[in-house]
Amino acid sequence: MPRIAFTTFNILKEPYGHPVVQEFDDRTPSTFREAELSPGFIDRAVAVDDREDLTNFERDWGQWGRFAVPRFYTGGRTAGTDSRASTLSLWKDIESVFSFSYSGVHRDALRKRHEWFVKPECPSYAMWWVGDDTVPTWEDACRRIEHLHDHGPTPESFTFHHPFTPDGSPTKLSGIGRAATKDLA
Repeated sequence: MPRIAFTTFNILKEPYGHPVVQEFDDRTPSTFREAELSPGFIDRAVAVDDREDLTNFERDWGQWGRFAVPRFYTGGRTAGTDSRASTLSLWKDIESVFSFSYSGVHRDALRKRHEWFVKPECPSYAMWWVGDDTVPTWEDACRRIEHLHDHGPTPESFTFHHPFTPDGSPTKLSGIGRAATKDLA
């Protein structure tokens, strides 16, 4: 059965450890915990060797592949200069990831995103369908963000506002779903 691969990508106003982005960093563990407990959540990219002395660029991500960032990221790649925030996860369906994204601690964080992130020049997230035996890689995620930026929503890479079914047909989320995003602009 097809599943949704979901990636997020944003650029922080300052590198990790800076007071301007510390609240974002402090919220990350509880946000990940809530995602993992959400209905429809399957898995997320977690480093195999999650040592404090390694950056995401140096860590072993196992089946999720080597860590990568979209071409839009021009920031640093060391512990003192890394200023990107990115995730990669698998979900049962679009509605599951939507429900998580626009509720609870993640919704609260979305309301504060302008405090932590620079105004995006690229999509801040993308999703696409994968087979039930597929684990997307970080490189896949980069290609999907870049494709969405370059071509807009297609079955290859899409958004909540312009989703597609597993067979590539355009679809829509319920009216409730669209209303949930209006006050976050």
